[in-house]
Amino acid sequence: LNSFYPAAEAMRLGFVTYQWGRDWDLPTLIANCEKTGLLAVELRTGHAHKVESNLSPSARKEVKKRFADSRVTCLGYGSNFEYHSPDPAELRRNIEQTKVYIQLCKDIGATGIKIKPNDLPAAVPREKTIAQIAASFNEVGKFAQDLGQRVRVEVHGHLTQEIPNIKAIFEQVTEPNVKMCWNSKPEDQLSTGLEKNFNSVKKWFGDTVHVRELNEGDYPYQQLMDLFVAMNYKGWILLEARTEPADRISAMKEQLSVFSQLVSNAKKK
Repeated sequence: LNSFYPAAEAMRLGFVTYQWGRDWDLPTLIANCEKTGLLAVELRTGHAHKVESNLSPSARKEVKKRFADSRVTCLGYGSNFEYHSPDPAELRRNIEQTKVYIQLCKDIGATGIKIKPNDLPAAVPREKTIAQIAASFNEVGKFAQDLGQRVRVEVHGHLTQEIPNIKAIFEQVTEPNVKMCWNSKPEDQLSTGLEKNFNSVKKWFGDTVHVRELNEGDYPYQQLMDLFVAMNYKGWILLEARTEPADRISAMKEQLSVFSQLVSNAKKK
């Protein structure tokens, strides 16, 4: 990780509000993260915490203070902005809205924004869309750099979540604060397999990774943690949970326990 990403002591488990935090207001969200030990959060749009671009300057300061007075790090915003559209007006709208939300991240004391590539439309030559997405990342990256913010690109979307395609995009990314957020999807194991795919892009990793429940499904989370431990990764592994447990607090604590065991296993290898 370059100097833009100050090193933590170790890899840690944090939280994406995605499903489990969708109906918690901001004080509840912060309290629940403190209760469970998931001490960083990526805020999602449209959720009950209502951290959106319509916040007044004073409301932004209030959000910043709430996090500063807690043990929870606000990593920033999990947006749905995307840059593959062949329609220039739609592309421009996504870029300009990204900038609006980067300013929000700055104002609430966060460190960056999460964005997506999201598709390679069939009607457009693949190389053209790849170049367009990378150029868009560079534009928002430059804007974010001036505000001391990071741009976290989630490995997401039709075709763009396939590792060779996200690699092709990042080969055209020039801004040092634009980094990749590994997203733990089935596509990670296509063609050459998890380890080779992981190693082919790890030089672009930033300070966030998305995982689903670590003890659900058949994703090889132990192998993934082995790879992160082997590279001495020190970012946040963010839980983007999608099940509906009866008690989300207990479920969050359980995930932290599973995470700690996976990391412990990896360190013994």
